[in-house]
Amino acid sequence: MLTNLSIRDVVLIEALDLSLHAGFTALTGETGAGKSILLDSLGLALGERANAGLVRAGAQEARVTASFDIPQTHTAYDVLKEQGIPAEPGEPLMLRRIVSKEGRSRAWINDQPVGITLMRRVAVSLVEIQGQHEQMGLADSSTHRGLLDAYGVSSSLLKDVAGTFDSWQTLSRDLEAARKSLHEAAREEEWLRHTVEELSTLNPQAGEEEQLAVQRHSLQQSERRGEAIAAALSELTPRDRRNSGPAAALRGASRALQRLLPAPTAEKNAIDPLETRTNEALNALESAENALAEAENLLSRLADDSEANPRLLEEIEERLFALRAAARKHDVTVDDLPTFLADLSARLTALETGATQLDALEQAVKEARAQYEQAATR
Repeated sequence: MLTNLSIRDVVLIEALDLSLHAGFTALTGETGAGKSILLDSLGLALGERANAGLVRAGAQEARVTASFDIPQTHTAYDVLKEQGIPAEPGEPLMLRRIVSKEGRSRAWINDQPVGITLMRRVAVSLVEIQGQHEQMGLADSSTHRGLLDAYGVSSSLLKDVAGTFDSWQTLSRDLEAARKSLHEAAREEEWLRHTVEELSTLNPQAGEEEQLAVQRHSLQQSERRGEAIAAALSELTPRDRRNSGPAAALRGASRALQRLLPAPTAEKNAIDPLETRTNEALNALESAENALAEAENLLSRLADDSEANPRLLEEIEERLFALRAAARKHDVTVDDLPTFLADLSARLTALETGATQLDALEQAVKEARAQYEQAATR
């Protein structure tokens, strides 16, 4: 019920706070006393059309707030919950409207800004204004169930009925969707089996196309790479290794320097700087000879790894062609082939087990309907 109507600057009313109580209330007065202004003000709070003519002369805006005390099961709470407006069942409901002197209008429900359309939806369930030429609410069939529910039906029973009905309807929709899916799958069963078998034989792997492309590029470059490695090895290891090449040069330099060193039996009275530097040079030559040997070993192993493999290159080309052909056939990318295969396999499995699932869903729908009917007839 309407418990309070607060009016500010509407037509002739500068400020008015009207408190109402349970039971019948009559507003009486002579013609022109302002009874219609009260109804116009209430209409603003209920979302009726606003205009600048309702703003009191000299005021910047007109404001109206209507407070309602309604049952916890009232349909207004359902509308507000659906729109995400905070409203705890059992708490007062406040509808507020402001109209500027330019005719612009704003609306709030429980201090939350709302559109006029929502305000009207809520207001329809709160107030019925009857006039000589207006449709009576009792003639509107959409209000009948709410009136029956509000009369002598407990809130817990309403919740039970609503909950069991929602469960029944949800399961019914699931059953219908399962039947439709099974019917569609049955029409394409042969295609599903053939495609799953074909793709399972191909066995595409995630990221396989990129890996094969890298391997193919490496094999295609192996001939050119092998020639470069062979040229490097020929420089380090000529045919006459004893008399030519860098290794022979390093050994010759070492032998020449060793002639500068005194005989092992010669008596040493003092450290000879020349001998020290000669030994350092010999050590450097020995290190260079060892590094040269290591380089030769690494190049030999690299040559083995880079050996051309025409057969492997052919196999990779064939694999890439098969993957890309399958992707074009099914209008997906090569990377999506594994996921596509998994989806088709799941649909095929659902088809094979669909009858059992339908039986279970049909039984669940029957049980849900029985629970609803039991709650609705209590």
